[in-house]
Amino acid sequence: MISPLQRWGIVAGWLLVMVAINWSIFQKEHVLDSGQQVRLALAPVDPRSLMQGDYMRLRYAIVNEVPVHQLAAEGLLIIQLDKQQVASFVGIHQPGKPLKKGELLLHYRRYGEHVKLGAESYLFEEGKASLLSEAAYGEFRVAADGRTVLVGLLDQNFHYLDTLFQE
Repeated sequence: MISPLQRWGIVAGWLLVMVAINWSIFQKEHVLDSGQQVRLALAPVDPRSLMQGDYMRLRYAIVNEVPVHQLAAEGLLIIQLDKQQVASFVGIHQPGKPLKKGELLLHYRRYGEHVKLGAESYLFEEGKASLLSEAAYGEFRVAADGRTVLVGLLDQNFHYLDTLFQE
């Protein structure tokens, strides 16, 4: 039998989980609504996984410009956008140091020699791999604090590849 105290503990735990999930959703929705449009050029990777179904692993070309050995385990990169909103690496952000005009922050996490800049995979409908093989850019919304949300994949001409799925 579950005591009333245990029952309240279960309910409280469930409520905390629900609040945490909804807070995370709220934060991502806020980034989608108010974040800066940023495009990151993709670097080639193997787009298939038999274990997880159809997905494309995402790797970003900008990581090749970053001096990985100088990065902390987590922090912010400084990026600048060109006319097409494509990001290029400017430097590693030092806390308290103001950004110059036109610079943005991009949150990263470093795992050894691997640098994660946000979404690392893109799930898609089975059989659509050939359509997404033309992906050249990942489009994000980036918050002022550097948090990112992946919006979609673009081809070389900045056309959304997702629209190909609409029937």
